[in-house]
Amino acid sequence: MRNIFVICKILKAIKSFRYKERRWDLKQLVGSGGMPSSHSATVVSLAVAVGLQEGFGGSLFALAFILACVVMYDATGVRLHAGRQAEVLNQIVCELPAEHPLAESRPLRELLGHTPTQVGAGVLLGLITATIVHLITGSGIRA
Repeated sequence: MRNIFVICKILKAIKSFRYKERRWDLKQLVGSGGMPSSHSATVVSLAVAVGLQEGFGGSLFALAFILACVVMYDATGVRLHAGRQAEVLNQIVCELPAEHPLAESRPLRELLGHTPTQVGAGVLLGLITATIVHLITGSGIRA
């Protein structure tokens, strides 16, 4: 499970390569947002690994499942909308006259959350990864 987060970050960095400029956007390695959702992949792989190891009817799986739901809801709800609001606020600040006290303020981070497609890709990646690791090692917990 700990490796799924790294895999997602590497996938984002690879996807960020700017061919014309021949450069990488290494902010993708530490930033939030983008495709796939590394947080969603991580919590889903955790839930699937716990389910495969301990059983899908147990309280430990229920706890991991609820955690995954909260993380994914937060990514597509609160953080996505906060990023959209930051985008609007940054545009407003850009249009302020130079003498306004906020005209020189640093822009807010806009890429905070995930679209449902990005979360779905993270879910799929987490599900597949946990299942493959479980089939190879016999235990999704050791991944």
